[in-house]
Amino acid sequence: MSRRFYCRRSVLVLSCILLGVGLFVRCVNNGLKPAEAPASPVSREYAGTASCASCHKNILDSFLHTPHYLTSMPATAESIQGSFSPGKNIFLFNPASAIAMETRNGNFYQVEYENGVEKKSRKFDITVGSGTKGQTYLYWWKDTLFQLPMTYFTALDQWCNSPGYAGKVAFGRPVTARCLECHSTYARAVSPPDAQFEKFDHHILFGVGCEKCHAPGAKHVQFEKDHPADKKAFLIRNPATYSRQQSLDLCALCHGGRLTATSPAFSFQSGDTLVHFFSRDTSAKDAADIDVHGNQYGLLKASKCFRLSQMTCLSCHNPHEKETGKIALFSQRCLGCHQPRSGHDCTLSTVSTARKEQNCIDCHMPVQSSRSIMVLLQGQSIPVSASMRSHYIKVYPEETKKITQALKNISH
Repeated sequence: MSRRFYCRRSVLVLSCILLGVGLFVRCVNNGLKPAEAPASPVSREYAGTASCASCHKNILDSFLHTPHYLTSMPATAESIQGSFSPGKNIFLFNPASAIAMETRNGNFYQVEYENGVEKKSRKFDITVGSGTKGQTYLYWWKDTLFQLPMTYFTALDQWCNSPGYAGKVAFGRPVTARCLECHSTYARAVSPPDAQFEKFDHHILFGVGCEKCHAPGAKHVQFEKDHPADKKAFLIRNPATYSRQQSLDLCALCHGGRLTATSPAFSFQSGDTLVHFFSRDTSAKDAADIDVHGNQYGLLKASKCFRLSQMTCLSCHNPHEKETGKIALFSQRCLGCHQPRSGHDCTLSTVSTARKEQNCIDCHMPVQSSRSIMVLLQGQSIPVSASMRSHYIKVYPEETKKITQALKNISH
């Protein structure tokens, strides 16, 4: 790489609304389609998501396209979404410093250059993220995982500096157990369990798979094989039967804000009580103190809808289906409680009933900027906040005003 290459590279000034890098990756596993992926031998307790196909094929075929399932996998040519093509594979920090995404001997690397001289290279080992909005990437160094400095954002088809790395070339952020607990089903830890794991991919059960919500299923799968005529499910957990708090705790494991582990990694399983395994961050006094990223449970819990009902996350979300961006679908679920003349229906007279039924969400759960997740876009010196939809359900007068004004402009 030469100075002339950098000179030809124009500085891009980009602006965007990002939804964070929380849940990422494409639907591939080591080059195989998800349904063909072998069960992982990470633990004798786990059967692997693919083992569910023989009895639950229709559910599994749908689930394989969800952000949960696609949230991590080995890095391959199919799973890495960012471009390695010349002219699209460079991120310039300044005229002298850059990172290039390069292919070498069939593997993929992020390579640091200073004045055109290679300083460091690290291999893409794991992709993290559903890929709908972007991906971030991890690499192994002995038994420790680290985050690579470059993240990819799909909508812009651009590389950017990973959150927390803004403005500098760095490779040193370790990936802890809490990262893997939310972006994988299981990982086999070595001592110390918070930061070190068995290095090889076959010791990680990638993605948030069936056994994250239904608990380890090896015994269940074996029982069903031995008793094919028995139609009752044994030795497996069904979240539909949980108490309200059990259901909420299952989602709060990853969507409940900052948790401090009080037990070894991956001890918590579906149906358990979260406070027996983690202590919560209690610094947030009210919803205004809760960042829009990472604590959807805290925001939901502060909402009047939540406090005056028995709703859970499953009241609005079907974990077996890819529902991202389906505003009308979620609005219909709002109307399950907010029926006309129920006393809890929308009284906004400037919006037609038909429009209300199609979009409750933008008024009452608007997209907001995160204070905790920020990335650096090429050509900018100030990091850009990631944005995502708030789960604090309430009336937002400014959002209502924007929408009603937009409707007036359309009608004129």
